[in-house]
Amino acid sequence: MDGEASRDTGVNGSSAGESMPAMSVVVVTPDRYATVRRTIKRLRAQKVCAQLELLLVAPSAEGLELDESEVRAFLRHKVVAVGHMNSTARARAAGVREATAPVVAFAEDHAFAAPGWAEALVERHRGDWAAVGPVMANANPRSLTSWANLLIEYSPWLAPAEGGECEHLPGHNCSYKRELLLRYGDRLEALMDAESILHWDLRARGYRLYLEPKARTFHQNFTARRPSLALRFNGGRLFASSRARAWSPWRRVLFALASPLIPAVRTFRIARELLKPGRPRRLLPRLLPALVVGLAFDGAGEMAGYAFGAGRAMRKLSDMEFHRERFVAARDRAESHGA
Repeated sequence: MDGEASRDTGVNGSSAGESMPAMSVVVVTPDRYATVRRTIKRLRAQKVCAQLELLLVAPSAEGLELDESEVRAFLRHKVVAVGHMNSTARARAAGVREATAPVVAFAEDHAFAAPGWAEALVERHRGDWAAVGPVMANANPRSLTSWANLLIEYSPWLAPAEGGECEHLPGHNCSYKRELLLRYGDRLEALMDAESILHWDLRARGYRLYLEPKARTFHQNFTARRPSLALRFNGGRLFASSRARAWSPWRRVLFALASPLIPAVRTFRIARELLKPGRPRRLLPRLLPALVVGLAFDGAGEMAGYAFGAGRAMRKLSDMEFHRERFVAARDRAESHGA
C-alpha cells in the first residue's frame, strides 16, 4: 500500500522468525499507544497471550509512543505505519497484510476481550470455519442509549447466545483465516468498510462462519444522544453504499425507496433477539423510543447510501470510532474501564 511501512519490534528481544503465532490480533490507533492501552491490557491477560502476535496499526511508529514493557508478553509485536488515519478499513487491511499467523482477529480501542476470548477463537479455528466471532456484551450497561446503540449494531450476537453456524458475525470484532482475506487482494479494504458484505461474500463462495459463545467481547457504546444519531446515520450510509457498490442504478433506486421500511423491520428483529432467554428483556419497553429514533436515522443513512453513495461517511465514522470517552457519560466511562 502506498505510503505504508512497518517495523517489527522483535519477539521479546529475539528474532521475530523463531516461531509461528497461533493468532495475530490487529489493533488500530489514530495516534498514540495510550489510546488502545485498555484493549491491550485485556489481550495481555489472555491465557494464550504468549502465542499471540500483536499488530499495532498507527499513523507512524515514531508518534506511537509505544510502551515496550506492556507488549513484551506477546510472542511478537509489530508497528504498522499507514500515515494519516482517514479510514479504519484501510488500517485494518494493512494489519492483515502484515500479519503472520494463520488466523487474524480484530480488536477495537473501545472493545475489551473477556478471559478465554483468544483461546476460544484459536480453538474454534482448528475447524473448517472461514471466520469465527465472539458474542457481544455491554461494557457500559447503565445507559438506555448505550443499550440502544449496542442492539442496533450487535443484537444478533448479544450475550448470552448459542454457538453455531451463522449468516454473518460482529464486524470489527471477529477473526478470520488470514489466507482467505489475502485472496481478496485490492478488494479487501472496500470489504472492510462493512464486514457483513465480506461475510456474505464468503458464504456465497461456500465458506462457513461460526459464532463462538466461549469468546466474549465487552463493547463500550455511545451514551450522548446527538452523536449517537450521527453515528447511526453514517453507519447506515456506509453499509448501504458498500452493499450496493456493484448494483445497477435501478436496483439502488428501488432499495432507496424501500429504506423507510427499515426501522419497522429492524425494531421487530431486535425485540425478538432481546426477548431470548438470559437477555435483559425487562429493558424493552423503556428502550423502544431510543431504538425507533436510532433506527430511523440508520434507515435515513441507508437511503442516502443507496441513492448517493458513501460521501464522507467513512471519514466521519473513523473520527468517531476513537476516543469514545467524548461521547460517553463520565459514570459510564468509569464503569467500562473496569469491564
